[in-house]
Amino acid sequence: MEIERKFLVSAIPEDIESYPHSEIEQAYLNEQPVLRIRRRDDAFILTYKSKGMMVRQEHEFPLTQEAYEHLRSKADGNVITKTRYCIPYGSHTIELDVFHNQMAPLVMAEVEFASTAEAEAFVRPSWFTTEVTYDSRYHNVNMALHPDTSIVTWRNT
Repeated sequence: MEIERKFLVSAIPEDIESYPHSEIEQAYLNEQPVLRIRRRDDAFILTYKSKGMMVRQEHEFPLTQEAYEHLRSKADGNVITKTRYCIPYGSHTIELDVFHNQMAPLVMAEVEFASTAEAEAFVRPSWFTTEVTYDSRYHNVNMALHPDTSIVTWRNT
């Protein structure tokens, strides 16, 4: 089960490079259910996600590089590239995604939780602005497969 909230941010922390980070490339094979392939540094993963906004089923399966490259050639829409920074925040980790290429300068923060009660009680840091958890335009699958109905101007508000 994945329980997460998503936010736009007002500024990237000045010491961002001091946090652990990964380079991510991901693409989508299907929308309902979501089938995503991802390269995170040197790891390759196939992910299944059910419908949902803040709460949904998520299952991950390892791929070889060869399988990833084969599936990537069959992916639909735009390939998403981003740098993900992992920033400690109390008992949580903020995953700050800095998007590249056609999605720049979008920056989005995600925080995962163990329960919906924990998610609802979360007090966000002051540098988080608009919550976009329930705005499907900010789901990566929609940004990749439906850029025309997704975020038109890639700006944080």
